[in-house]
This record gives sequence, C-alpha cells and structure tokens, in this order.
Amino acid sequence: MYTQHRREPIFNLPGIVLFVIGFLILIHSLRYYILIDDLDDELMRYLAYVPARLTFYFDPDRIADALSQLPVRNGALESAQFFLGDGNPQFWTLVTYSFLHADWSHVGINSVWLAAFGTPVARRIGPMRFILFLTFTAIAGALGHSVIHLTDFTPMIGASAAVSAAMGASVRFIFSANGPLAASGSSEFEGELSASALSNRRPVLPLHILMREPRVVLFVLVWLIVNLAFGLLSGPLNITNGTIAWEAHTAGFLAGLLFFPWFDRPRHRVNVEA
Repeated sequence: MYTQHRREPIFNLPGIVLFVIGFLILIHSLRYYILIDDLDDELMRYLAYVPARLTFYFDPDRIADALSQLPVRNGALESAQFFLGDGNPQFWTLVTYSFLHADWSHVGINSVWLAAFGTPVARRIGPMRFILFLTFTAIAGALGHSVIHLTDFTPMIGASAAVSAAMGASVRFIFSANGPLAASGSSEFEGELSASALSNRRPVLPLHILMREPRVVLFVLVWLIVNLAFGLLSGPLNITNGTIAWEAHTAGFLAGLLFFPWFDRPRHRVNVEA
C-alpha cells in the first residue's frame, strides 16, 4: 500500500498576496519611470510617514526645539521643514508609507518575504481579513518607530513592518500539529486535505503555551537578533539606499505575533482552499 500525494504548483500564491505584491511594484514603477523628482518629493511628503509630524500634533514645542538644533548647512534644516510641512499629522500616512519603497531591491525583498510568509496567513484568514491585518500592523510598525524617533523628520517608507507582522502571525500556527513546520515533519494527507489545510482548521495556541515550544522561542529570538543586526548595519552593508527601520520591523512582528487571533477566522467557518 502507498499514499498518493497531491502535487501542487511551485508558484501557488493566493490572489490577495499577488494583488498586494503587484500593487507595490506598480506604485514603485510609477515613481521610478514616470514621476519627476519634484513630484516624487511631493508624493513622499504626502504619503511617507514622518514621526515628527505626529509628535508636533501633541507637543509642538518639542518639535520647535528640535528644529532649532538642526544645522542649516547640508540642507538638514531645509529638509526637516519640507517634510514637517504645516505640521498636519496626516494620519493616513500611518498606512500609506507602506506603499512606497526606496529602490527596487527594497520592494523586491519585501515582495519575496511577503510571498513566503503572507501566503500561509492569507490562506488561513482570507483576503479581507488579510488586508485588515496588513493595515493594522502597518500602523503598529509606524507607532513603534515613533516611540524611538519622536523628533525625527526623516520620512519612513516600506512595507517591511507589515511583512514582519506576517512572519510573527505565521508563528502562531505553522508549528502546530499538522502545520508546515510540525515537529513530526509529517506531510501525509488525510483524505483530500494537505497538512497545511489541516493546520488551518486548528485554533491558534495561546501564546503562553506556544512559547513553551523550543522551536518557536528559537525562531523568535533569531528573527529579533537578525533584524537588529541588519538595522544597525544597514548603512555599512549598503543593502538599500537608506537605513533599515528595525524598530518598525520589530513592532510589526510583535503586533502580528500578539494580535493575530483578532484577525483569525473562527475555525468552524474556515473554508479550506484546495
């Protein structure tokens, strides 16, 4: 006797993941090939997240002091005034910053990681919940970045916080029984359901139980250490045309890890995709 395994295509991404990746690539293509520098600068000022703008909304004196300490030379003061604008917090930028990227390597890396970790999350919770999840964790990433950079006038862009959140969310179920990284390593099928589909039928484990699993603890610790290292070394390594906002990544990852159950579908309502 033998068990026949169903073959799946190599590229089998959910439609919503393909849509998000395509949207990010489209936005960057428009900026790269169509917008002239002045218009792109205006787009950045309108859509990128600038921590100082949010701080100015609550504590304008603190931002005034920060501006007074900036040097006029090298355009530091001029750049800060440009991105601060009229001081309007532009709350929409808590989300829209994730639409923009610094360069092709930036959008490419985020797209690859979103395909890898966003796929199991999207399959589990469905398209609408997935979009809400990305929105929520993008906001969490921006706010986490602000905690460390209250008076920073540098615009932050990139979907990395939301992508990191997908990594954190996936931890809640990929290590579970019949999950993609189950301890048994079993890939057998029960009837017509794959191991991935079976894991999607199981509720997420409570965090205090999940964190007793050594592989989960190792995954989280390694991710946090690597993220911190890349953030601190992003300049010397020249990974992208800018520094890596490791604070936003960390906040996004933790938001995904902690709050994923808010977005998870009730298991009795899950429709497992073939």
